[in-house]
Amino acid sequence: MDLSTLAPSPFFPKFSNLLGTVYRRGNLHFTPDGNSVISPVGNRVTVFDLKNNKSETLPLAARHNITCVGLSPDGSLAILVDEEGAALLVSLIGKSVIHQFHFQKPVHCVCFSPDGRKFVITKDNVALMYHAPGKKREFNAFVLDKTYYGPYDETTCIDWTDDSKCFAVGSKDMSTWVFGAERWVNLIYYSLGGHKDAIVACFFEENSLDLYTISQDGALCVWQCDTDLDGLKPRPPKDRAEDKNESIENLGEEFIEEPKGEEIHGKATTNEKERRDKVKYSRAAKYFFNKEGDFNNLTSAAYHRKTHLLVTGFASGIFHLHELPEFNLIHSLSISDQRIATISINSTGDWIAFGCSGLGQLLVWEWQSESYVLKQQGHFNSMVSLAYSPDGQYLVTGGDDGKVKVWNTSSSFCFVTFTEHTSSISAVTFTSTGYVILSASLDGTVRAFDLHRYRNFRTFTSPRPAQFSCLAVDSSGEIISAGSQDSFDIFVWSMQSGRLLDVLSGHEGPISSLCFNPMKSILASASWDKTVRLWDMFDSWRTKETLTLNSDVLVVAFRPDGNELAVAALDGQITFWDHENAVQTGSIEGRHDLQMGRKELDKITAKQSAKAKSFTTLCYSADGQSILAGGLSKFVCIYHVKEQILMKKFEISCNLSLDAMEEYLDRRKMTEFGSMALIDDGAGDEDGVAIALPGVKRGDMSSRHFKPEIRVTCLRFSPTGRSWAATTTEGLLIYSLDSGLIFDPFELDIDITPSSVHKVLSQKEYTMAIVMAFRLNEKKLIQEVIETVPCNEVDVVCSSLPELYVEKVLEFLASAFETSHHLEFYLTWAQRLLMLHGQKLKTRSGKLLPMIQFLQKSIQRHFEDVSKLCEWNRYNIKYALAISQQRGMKRPAETSVSEEELEDSNSDYLMEEASVHS
Repeated sequence: MDLSTLAPSPFFPKFSNLLGTVYRRGNLHFTPDGNSVISPVGNRVTVFDLKNNKSETLPLAARHNITCVGLSPDGSLAILVDEEGAALLVSLIGKSVIHQFHFQKPVHCVCFSPDGRKFVITKDNVALMYHAPGKKREFNAFVLDKTYYGPYDETTCIDWTDDSKCFAVGSKDMSTWVFGAERWVNLIYYSLGGHKDAIVACFFEENSLDLYTISQDGALCVWQCDTDLDGLKPRPPKDRAEDKNESIENLGEEFIEEPKGEEIHGKATTNEKERRDKVKYSRAAKYFFNKEGDFNNLTSAAYHRKTHLLVTGFASGIFHLHELPEFNLIHSLSISDQRIATISINSTGDWIAFGCSGLGQLLVWEWQSESYVLKQQGHFNSMVSLAYSPDGQYLVTGGDDGKVKVWNTSSSFCFVTFTEHTSSISAVTFTSTGYVILSASLDGTVRAFDLHRYRNFRTFTSPRPAQFSCLAVDSSGEIISAGSQDSFDIFVWSMQSGRLLDVLSGHEGPISSLCFNPMKSILASASWDKTVRLWDMFDSWRTKETLTLNSDVLVVAFRPDGNELAVAALDGQITFWDHENAVQTGSIEGRHDLQMGRKELDKITAKQSAKAKSFTTLCYSADGQSILAGGLSKFVCIYHVKEQILMKKFEISCNLSLDAMEEYLDRRKMTEFGSMALIDDGAGDEDGVAIALPGVKRGDMSSRHFKPEIRVTCLRFSPTGRSWAATTTEGLLIYSLDSGLIFDPFELDIDITPSSVHKVLSQKEYTMAIVMAFRLNEKKLIQEVIETVPCNEVDVVCSSLPELYVEKVLEFLASAFETSHHLEFYLTWAQRLLMLHGQKLKTRSGKLLPMIQFLQKSIQRHFEDVSKLCEWNRYNIKYALAISQQRGMKRPAETSVSEEELEDSNSDYLMEEASVHS
């Protein structure tokens, strides 16, 4: 059977973006132009474009959570290193993985040299210098150049000199080491002390070997070097063998020149003979951050050499801005009450990025104007529920932290957060207008939020306290219903008055799911008492029908046309019902497709544990032909409803830092003392606490380390039919048809080629050229053909288009509105097509609804942007008139500007702007 004929689209969606999480752990990086921030989010990387107000998650993933990010000076390459030491070499231009490498142990820091020829990584107490890839052709991307030994404890930070001749490495043993990237005669290594706590950061001064070192106890040491960068003497090539033998005698170490690289062993104490004619450092000053005693734990720091700006972050959420080397305090501000995990400064020194791993917070601060450029925070705990707005432009999510967040699907940013709930959110939804959000919570309230004024304007409560587990709103937006976990009742309120209309009783178990029929006022309620009840909202709230199943019912969903009901039960089955006649029309055995992973402490394989698993969330596609299903698993299954077969399984994550990911039992991890997963072999948390609490095991929620379990809590299809979203342990994942380059022709002929399309176009046979371009289905070619049609020919072409291609042109226009600036031109196309073919399209409105909603979403977004511009222009003109009148510059009566003339001039201005763009 050809699955492409069954799919709702000729090809399946690809991973498009990750919302809901902006930062987890690791270091932040600004791109070389200073306009974007690269942030590690779990096992993925997100690029936040601050200039264009957009974010994009790269379509690649590591096997564990990313802890280190190294960015090349030209911004084209990045090295991503995860918790286990596995590295990915990524092209930021092609957004793809070029090379994979394993450093065998956790890496603390990665840093490219300013000339881009080398990069240094630190692990344990060793610094490894590699040849950077991309500068010349090489068989192996990572070639080890030198290995540097010196510190006795773990290394923490790296910094290079401006000319890439030397680099400094800080360590937890309170020492800082300066190493030569080449074997200089007067500088092989140098050890600096002077601190009483672990080194957090070290920075070279601009075009100098002078150094700043900062320790965890809030001390800053300023080191002056007696030699300039130009004073470093290179070792002559002819003396290489002699120098090698001399080094072996002096250091008492055996150097073996092998392909693995040269080794350099440093000693903290050297004799007078070795110091002669070498580079010398002296401490010029020592400063303390904690003079007031308020801040005692410095956690991160960044330094901008050109402006001499030092930024330091503390465990209390406070950050300081100092000017070096005088140590003048510029600012002292607090951004949160959580520790600042990482700091980065952009190339111009204007913007400072802060990452707080405790709250998952990412901030970009413009220090000169003292304002936020970006302030984003994901859900503190896992997300539980999501909903699309009717036009697909916004997404709302509810989390266990009691917050309701609204996200823009175009920019991927959260633009409003509602914090009125005091307990976990169990369900969220939009009303049909798209301007009201409803949320149900375990705190016993259902709240309505207004997206015009960003406020909670209605709060619905029950006569006696109840924990609401599910929520539904009818198609008119007037009737709100919520199901209770403890009283087994369904509460119904009026949106208009806020009054409780009725309490529907009859279920004998907790209410697990509610859903309104989109076309009729019929409410379906699912319960753990193995029944689904259908309630008629217009007929005295009576039970219209009761559907009995073999197991506890977990979720119900109506098809978009309201003619079918899908029910998922605890036995892993999805059943389909004709609810008008109470007849089951089909079923899908989904237990084997769910394919659960085994937990870390399970003693059985994933195959055995999946026998008791089931789907906990269902969602129909926009056209109703397919259904999405997910649960406590890393897989989302998409089934064809009519054929009742599995079309595709989407693997949500490959992140082994999450629990329930592995499928097979690894006997090597089972010892005589129990599972290796119970043993915490790390050095404690990031604050340096290495001693665990007595009796606390790893994996227990009260311990310092636990692995969250991978699960899909909610699935929703976009009303536009172009994408679907899932709330998971990793965040809010969006899968879209609009991402990726896929050649997907339509009724292709051997004669249809790009050259033949251009030939027909040159003959001004526009309708034929459009038809041929759509048959070839190349987006750029279609755009070229449509934009070649003169404005005065649009009416003729639209009237002569075949009916089949009208839908395709409208769908192309909807996607073109997302990126194009030719607003007036494309609006003319859309208007003429809908005017000429509207009656024929109306007969198939059910099938075409997702495409029309996609078009509406695109036009609505531009309408909002342009209307804001209009209001701003009108305000400016009125203000200018008011000022001129106030100053006595009275204009003659015949030249006064009326309100009508103002509106006319404004509309003329907009038309001119649109024509300029087109």
